[in-house]
Amino acid sequence: MKLDQRALQRVRDRAPLVQCITNFVTVNDCANILLAAGGSPSMSQDLREVEESVCGADALVCNLGAIDFVDSMIAAGKRANQRGTPVVLDPVAAGGTQLRRDLSARLLNEVHFTAIRGNASEIRFLAGQQTPGSGVDVRAADAVTEENLPEVAAMTQALARKLGSVIAISGVLDVISDGEQTVVLRNGCAMMARITGSGCMLTALIGAFCGAMPDDPMGAVVAAMAVMGIAGEKAEKRRIQQGTGNATFRTDLIDAVCTMTEKQLWEGIHYEIYQG
Repeated sequence: MKLDQRALQRVRDRAPLVQCITNFVTVNDCANILLAAGGSPSMSQDLREVEESVCGADALVCNLGAIDFVDSMIAAGKRANQRGTPVVLDPVAAGGTQLRRDLSARLLNEVHFTAIRGNASEIRFLAGQQTPGSGVDVRAADAVTEENLPEVAAMTQALARKLGSVIAISGVLDVISDGEQTVVLRNGCAMMARITGSGCMLTALIGAFCGAMPDDPMGAVVAAMAVMGIAGEKAEKRRIQQGTGNATFRTDLIDAVCTMTEKQLWEGIHYEIYQG
């Protein structure tokens, strides 16, 4: 695959409106990272207006952390599907409880998702590899490593083919597949796991890139995940220099997205087309 070297600029030029049905823990961070990237956030989630709201959106993000609003996700998702609007799913803790297992299945059955981004435990569950997860965090046994990369890549590719979606696993190694090609990203830092909402922010960012690049969802997902990983690296470098902690890191992460240039993105990205 050939990545669009103007992906970040396309987001800034188009300023995509991203409707987020996301959880109360991270709603502010998701809105702010969309603004930082050049997008525009909408946090409309009431069932009485979501179908109308999504008609004006360039992308829809559904986050299972907003578990009380699954009916809203389905109503908005169906309307978005009718309109050809990209829909992105974050299956937060999908295998963690019976309720989440049932709702994940319902979402996948009733809405077609352009992209699905989760941690390794969440994606393993969606792929039928039963795992109890670890709350919203990945189980150590599920994490992607160089040793299990062949198995994870095959699983991700198979799920992408089954669902007709771009599947993205975020972690120490990011694995992204559209069912035909699989990309491995090696950007980011450990501190990203020590703030609330880094995954939710990433999914919102994927929504912005999909909204700006609707004809290239694979390229959009890879670019969004690279932006987030490189921003994390920049924020961590600043944190170490300043001797600050994780709260400042979160702010610096959002700032790094806001100030990132195309040059920084494409010089900083570490990726490979996985050949197996």
